[in-house]
Amino acid sequence: MGIKTDQENFWSGEFGDEYIKRNENEKLFTSNINFFIKALNRTKNINSCIEFGSNVGMNIKALKTIFPNLTFHAVEINKKAAQVLEDIIPPENIFQQSILNFESKKKWDLSLVKGVLIHINPEKLNEVYQKIVNSSNKYILIGEYYSRKPESLVYRGHNNKLFKRDFTGEILDLFPQLTLIDYGFIYHRDPNFPQDDISWFLLEKNA
Repeated sequence: MGIKTDQENFWSGEFGDEYIKRNENEKLFTSNINFFIKALNRTKNINSCIEFGSNVGMNIKALKTIFPNLTFHAVEINKKAAQVLEDIIPPENIFQQSILNFESKKKWDLSLVKGVLIHINPEKLNEVYQKIVNSSNKYILIGEYYSRKPESLVYRGHNNKLFKRDFTGEILDLFPQLTLIDYGFIYHRDPNFPQDDISWFLLEKNA
């Protein structure tokens, strides 16, 4: 699979396997439906989506409920998560590999990354940004922790596994063909549809 960083090794191994158990629950599913209805409200004519770092497909399950005719592809580094994902989308639509190794000439109407950039080695972010932008022919949706200045936080007792920064600002600076068309925040204490303090940004790609 061509592991390049400590972070990739972390998520492809035992910790990534344990994360699967925390990522499968009904409350997250309903919160995700609410999240995507808000975040994609200003999109038009989405027929295809690729998610980077899909894990077991909780985001895809929610999107399929909202957009039942959407076709999905996914990039997922963890083998066990990718196997679970096969119950949701066709196995041939799953790239079981690191985002850093992902290569495709295909483009999708929506490129999605949610709760993933925070776990990427900061030195590799520009590579990941390029792959996300290249894969989109219309929209990009980013949902991550936000900080004006780059921060490194302890994540479940592990150092250098969670990073906060202005991911979207960096992407907009690097790719002038992108325009910010909507953004928002979902609070972890929302009484009905909580998310883990996620800031989201919808970008449109201009020709």
